[in-house]
Amino acid sequence: MALVDRVKNILLSPRTEWPVIDAEPATVASLYTGYIMPLAAIPVICQAIGMSMIGMTIPFIGGHYKTPIVSALISAAVLYCFSLVAVYIVALIVDALAPSFGGTKNQVQALKVVAYSYTASWVGGILSIIPALSIIGVLFGIYSLYLLYLGLPVLMKSPPEKSLGYTVVVVICTIIVTWIIFFAVAALGFGMGAGAMAGAGAGSYRP
Repeated sequence: MALVDRVKNILLSPRTEWPVIDAEPATVASLYTGYIMPLAAIPVICQAIGMSMIGMTIPFIGGHYKTPIVSALISAAVLYCFSLVAVYIVALIVDALAPSFGGTKNQVQALKVVAYSYTASWVGGILSIIPALSIIGVLFGIYSLYLLYLGLPVLMKSPPEKSLGYTVVVVICTIIVTWIIFFAVAALGFGMGAGAMAGAGAGSYRP
């Protein structure tokens, strides 16, 4: 299925799209090259453009901050690589937790449910091109939680009544992974970009 069609369908009609996704053959490589890598690039590219071209006002401190273009591009590249790793880690968590919630372990299906539920957060990352609007991305993150909630019982075969608990545990683990990545990126000297990512991860479902 074409990328744009899949994005549109999972966002607008997730209840009917999850069974379609469930039945599709896929591999880790095909999910990454055909879906995860293109969409995960949206927030980091838009953030790099927004922070270097528009910038943001620092709350309470005052003043306007712009990231130098070279620093913004390097930070974007680092964050992009870490976000791709984070998707796979969260998928491993989803897969490992499946039996605890009455589901069936399947690494490819787990990667599917993570990748496609992240869609709303990745698309919402477009708002990062205007840093002041980034907070609205929280709403897209909440919708990603809903997509995850709908997708877990379909792809991981867990009972629908356990979907809420499954979702909550996955989100907690995702936040932990996000903060670990934040500290790792910050340790490399990309504090502003890492801080933005950590704030997004704490407020929304995305790496």
